[in-house]
Amino acid sequence: ASGSWQMYGVVFNTTDGDLELSGLITDTYDISTASFSQNFSISAQETNPQSLAFNNDGTKMFVIGFAEDKVFEYTLSTGFNVSTASYSKSFSVSSQETLPAGIDFNSDGTKMYIVGVAGQDVNEYNLSTGFDVSTASYLQNFSLSSQETSPRGIKFNTNGTKMFIVGVDGDEVNEYALSTGFNISTASYTRNFSVSGQDTDPEDIAFNTDGTKMYIVGGSGDDVNEYNLTTGFDLSTASYLQNFSVASQEATPSGLAFSPDGTKMFIVGGTGDDVNEYTVGTTAIPSGYHAAHTIN
Repeated sequence: ASGSWQMYGVVFNTTDGDLELSGLITDTYDISTASFSQNFSISAQETNPQSLAFNNDGTKMFVIGFAEDKVFEYTLSTGFNVSTASYSKSFSVSSQETLPAGIDFNSDGTKMYIVGVAGQDVNEYNLSTGFDVSTASYLQNFSLSSQETSPRGIKFNTNGTKMFIVGVDGDEVNEYALSTGFNISTASYTRNFSVSGQDTDPEDIAFNTDGTKMYIVGGSGDDVNEYNLTTGFDLSTASYLQNFSVASQEATPSGLAFSPDGTKMFIVGGTGDDVNEYTVGTTAIPSGYHAAHTIN
C-alpha cells in the first residue's frame, strides 16, 4: 500500500523507504527543566504561609497561611513576575477557618475556595468583583472529614465539575464530582490516589491545563512530584513520572502554582516565608511521542 504510517513521532515513507520525523511539538510543564529564578518575601504579611494562587494573567497573587488566617492579595505589574509584586489588601477567613491551608478560584475569580485543617472542610466565597478579595462574602462549606482529617491543598478542573483535595493524614489525593460546576454543595466523593510512595507529607496540588499532568509538593521530600494522567483529571489513570527538589530554596514547601502556559512554577513555604519563582523550560519532542499506540 502507498502512503505512510506513524509511530511515536517517526514516519515510515513507503515510497522511498526512509524513516522520517513527523515533526516536533513543545512539551511544557516539564519540571525536569526547572531552574530557580527569584523570590519575593511575604513575611510582612504572613509568617506561616501554606498556599498560593494567581489570577489568569498573573497580575494578582494570593497567599494564605496559618499565622494570620487571612487571604493576602498582591498586585504584580508584570504578570507572573514576583519581583514586580506589591501588597494590596487582605480578607479574613477566621470566622470560617482558623487553620486555612489551601486556596483556589473558579475561572473568572467570582468564587474563592479555602480548605482548612481546623474545620476539615472547604469553604466557598462569592466575589462580586472577580479576583478582588475585598468583595468576598461567605456562602457555604463542604465537609472532607470522611476522606481526609488534615486537608492541605485544593484544585478544581477547568469547568469545576471535579474537585481534588490532598492531605497529610491519608497521604493521597481525593477526587470529588460536582453535578453543578464550582458549587460545592453538589460535590460527592469519587475515588482517591495514593502519593505515599513519593511523599508522606503532601501539602498542595496543581495540574496542567488539560489535566494530563498532576503535581504534588511535599514536605517530607521537599520536592515537587509529577504524575501523568492518560485521561485528563481522572485519578484512576495517574502514574508517577519524576520529581524536582526545591530544598535549596525552601525546606518546608507548602504551596504550589504554575502559570497557565507551564513556563513558570511557584513554591511558597514557612522556612523562607517567601514565594520562590522557577523558570520551566520547554522540551522539543517528536510529535506523537506520547502516543500509546500506532496511528495509521
